[in-house]
Amino acid sequence: MLFAWYLNRLKAMTLSEIPFRISQAIQKQFENLFYRNIRVQKALDFISKPILPKNDYSGIEFQEPILHVFGMELDYTKEKIDWHTDIFSGERFPLEFSKSLNIRKDPDLSAKNVWELNRLEFLPQVAINYRSTRNKEYLIDFIIINNAWIEDNPYLTGINWYSNIEINIRLINWFLCWEILCAEDLRYNDPDFDYFVQNKWIPSIYQHCTYSYRNPSKYSSANNHLISEYAGLFIAASKWKFKESAKWINLAKAGLEQEIVRQHSNGINKEEAAEYIQFITDFFLLAYIVAENTNNPFSIRYLRTLNKIFSYIYEFTDMAGNFPKYGDDDDGKVYYFSEKPNYNNFKSLLTSAAILFKDGSFKRKSAGFDLKNSILLGENGREIFEQLIVPQKEHHSIFYKKEGHYIYRKEENNREIYLHFDAAPLGYLSIAAHGHADALSFLININGIPVFIDSGTYSYHVAKKWRNYFVGTMAHNTICVDNQNQAKQVGDTMWHDHFVCKTLALQQIADIESVKASHNGYKGVNHIREVVFQRTSDTFLIQDELQNIDGREHEYMIMFHLHPEIKIAKESLNSLVLTHQSGINITLSIEGFGSIMKAKGLEDPIFGWYSESFLQKVPTTVIYLSKKTNRSFQSVTKIKINEY
Repeated sequence: MLFAWYLNRLKAMTLSEIPFRISQAIQKQFENLFYRNIRVQKALDFISKPILPKNDYSGIEFQEPILHVFGMELDYTKEKIDWHTDIFSGERFPLEFSKSLNIRKDPDLSAKNVWELNRLEFLPQVAINYRSTRNKEYLIDFIIINNAWIEDNPYLTGINWYSNIEINIRLINWFLCWEILCAEDLRYNDPDFDYFVQNKWIPSIYQHCTYSYRNPSKYSSANNHLISEYAGLFIAASKWKFKESAKWINLAKAGLEQEIVRQHSNGINKEEAAEYIQFITDFFLLAYIVAENTNNPFSIRYLRTLNKIFSYIYEFTDMAGNFPKYGDDDDGKVYYFSEKPNYNNFKSLLTSAAILFKDGSFKRKSAGFDLKNSILLGENGREIFEQLIVPQKEHHSIFYKKEGHYIYRKEENNREIYLHFDAAPLGYLSIAAHGHADALSFLININGIPVFIDSGTYSYHVAKKWRNYFVGTMAHNTICVDNQNQAKQVGDTMWHDHFVCKTLALQQIADIESVKASHNGYKGVNHIREVVFQRTSDTFLIQDELQNIDGREHEYMIMFHLHPEIKIAKESLNSLVLTHQSGINITLSIEGFGSIMKAKGLEDPIFGWYSESFLQKVPTTVIYLSKKTNRSFQSVTKIKINEY
């Protein structure tokens, strides 16, 4: 099994990548022999002044010391944290040389479950609790937790030195803690804190920077991981002036300038994982703020691309801030300052965008000036935000032809019809790590309420059968041929034989909007789908053409995944009425297939499930129809929105 994974990983590499991987392997052996006890710098003479705006944190709501990890709660003041244990399975990674660990060996042991806690994203809130109350108990908690982490995680030992993205998220959260605590001043006034800073914190920060620099994610791995590495190194080196800091800053800044352009097209991230957009954007945002506040600004091209990213966030969210959940969704955050279950980082980012670009359009969908923006942009940011005027204008459909994302929208009288049609690539680079086999799928939200949904993600490296289901074609609102995926899944986050989508035609006129696209993911069959929006009648027509090009018999299945809150009110042979307690009423009718069938919460085979967030799943209804034929045929689906 492991051999097969390595073989498939090798197949995903280009020839130019092989020397890089060989050099990494040599470095690994060298580090195992000599670098576990890396020499560290303790000197604080070069620490810079505060970078983020000053904030006295008075009036900030106190938050209880509760950690939330994928639905599980932990009290960090009552429970000694085992930094190497998967809190869900109870299994533990050994304290061995980090790069020799096999994170896929135990099917019940998830590195991600361990890493989520070790990102230390809860520590900025501990720092805020201290600053807002001046109660030294919280500062003591902060020192104890950090001391425990540093002592239990020697350099290059254990699972928390395995992945570079985790190193850099930790660096960023330590940077935020330092700024919140005003550590430059605090260390002179508190001997205990000063001892911790000089003898524990700074040496570990140096180790993190060294690791970040020496272990870049290049070639087929150069996705969000590489962005995180450049951002973490740039932010840390801008703050803490080690002898290598100038070199690190130059490398990381150039890398961010390159990757923000390379990994985006028209503001759309090429990984094809919608939820990752907020994650990636926070790296670029904080790096930009740090650069501006250290008189080392990024280029105009960087700023323009960042603006396009924010613009796509604005366009692809509906009136309630929901986003089309194509691709992987793992609840990942770089940093956050809210434990509220309805926290929406996309809305927070639009607040940041409104301030940075002084554009009231972004304010229209934001959730107001929140704590995150208070920390990053200060009172000056609040004043800018409050003075911005939201323009009164309709929000229209927008088609991204080159990128393959089509957003149909009708908005009037505080009501909204929203459809996202996906004719985009499978994912980014040769492994397409976080893409799903979802070509020509769609979802529909009405008034910010999900109706036809993407099933979500649920898991990465554990529960293999569930992982395979949620990323597969059967979990999406498209057509599946012969019960096969549209691409070949060869690992938890690795694909071969990527499908290619093509946009064949589109139009946008006053009353009619339509897109026709195709994909080549099935051998022997071409799938062409046209989505037509008849705006005056609030009707979508989905016209599917299945072209049989090999003359063999194939089984076709068309699927419509409903949100768990959507009910079936009436039903006939090939049509039914869908309702929601808010008053939504929709007629769905399908011609060309057999009779309507339904499934919900099946486990053998898995079918009819919805994952709202990582490691969470609930049964939901899937409407499906099937047909076997050795000929080409056509189908028409009509979705009529009667009341909303």
